[in-house]
Amino acid sequence: MFDLIIRNANLPDGQQGFDVGLKGGKIVAIEKALAATAGEEIDATGRLLTPPFCDPHFHMDATLSLGLPRMNVSGTLLEGIALWGELRPMLTRQALVERALRYCDLAVSQGLLAIRSHVDTSDPRLVTAEALLEVKEKVAPYIDLQLVAFPQDGYFRAPEGVASLNRALDMGVDIVGGIPHFERTMEDGARSVEALCRIAADRGLPVDMHCDETDDPMSRHIETLAAETIRFGLQGRVAGSHLTSMHSMDNYYVSKLIPLMAEAKISVIPNPLINIMLQGRHDTYPKRRGMTRVRELMAAGLNVSFGHDCVMDPWYSMGSGDMLEVAHMAIHVTQMGGIEDKRKIFDAITVNAAKTMGLEGYGLAVGCRADLVLLQAADVSEALRLKPNRLCVIKAGKVIARTAPRIGELFLDGRPASIDIGLDYIPQTPAS
Repeated sequence: MFDLIIRNANLPDGQQGFDVGLKGGKIVAIEKALAATAGEEIDATGRLLTPPFCDPHFHMDATLSLGLPRMNVSGTLLEGIALWGELRPMLTRQALVERALRYCDLAVSQGLLAIRSHVDTSDPRLVTAEALLEVKEKVAPYIDLQLVAFPQDGYFRAPEGVASLNRALDMGVDIVGGIPHFERTMEDGARSVEALCRIAADRGLPVDMHCDETDDPMSRHIETLAAETIRFGLQGRVAGSHLTSMHSMDNYYVSKLIPLMAEAKISVIPNPLINIMLQGRHDTYPKRRGMTRVRELMAAGLNVSFGHDCVMDPWYSMGSGDMLEVAHMAIHVTQMGGIEDKRKIFDAITVNAAKTMGLEGYGLAVGCRADLVLLQAADVSEALRLKPNRLCVIKAGKVIARTAPRIGELFLDGRPASIDIGLDYIPQTPAS
């Protein structure tokens, strides 16, 4: 007797028509024609069942603040940072908690059940840390929320940056963050990387740095981050986010850099929506678009996962909490449109992102946590193409969100009365 059985589901690896049995918050059976009963059964009708989406890079303290106290007129990264500096003194714990919880509601509806959020520590009040620690506790039953102590104005550059970051970690923030390219000088940036890695080593914490989010090919803090990772024995515990300067670096230097990153076992977190929106702003034409070298990094064996970064905040007026939207953009900007490419892109918002975040029990295998999402699409490629509805979202073996299928009604003579965008337009094989 199972708690829940999902019948006739397709799996991310391409296998079709499997039943998945859940009991006690775990996946306990994956087989065809599972001979068992359950308290509840869901007929997947040949649609894709996947582990939940994971966002390894987000700013939950800023989300849904679009228009406060004004709009970002230029749409640039630097005006966004300036605008956040205007808003930050006005932030209250109550407003931060309310916006973050609203975003978490949206995330659950999108099948997004794990989020790593950077928390700005530049304001010594640390109201952001207080608020998101409260949110983390409130959403723990349904979202794995990790928090990064992030010195937005610079670890050394902010007047009380060093003390504030350490206080945030003392309060219970999980991860050491940084932004070396925003320090006053390249030398200060390198010093900040060394200091922050030392803190992480002393405290036994992971590291996740905004690194080289610039078009400047001479911004090479990822090299320092990789070297300090090895020096402090942090291999496998460090992530470099953005890395947009790699888009502009010469190939010879990158041929040296990527093996160093692989030696350090750096996790790489590009943010396709934000990177393509904010980079190349000083260019006329030809115009750079700023995404890091995803294909080459994946080929070298580095763990690459994609972040959403922002939703309706000073930096980005768009966004929907949909990691498939992120991956959809990644396919285009990386020009990774092949079948195998798409599987790698899908992994970057699921299994790779879970690895970046160190999530235990994640996956779609017997013994994994019973956290799953049923999509209105037949397979991974179709999910990336359609960004389909999440028919149901399951946490610990219980349905916590449902969305009705997207069905279009037609009133055309001699044509079908309705179409299912997720099943009626599956590409046909050559034989058919």
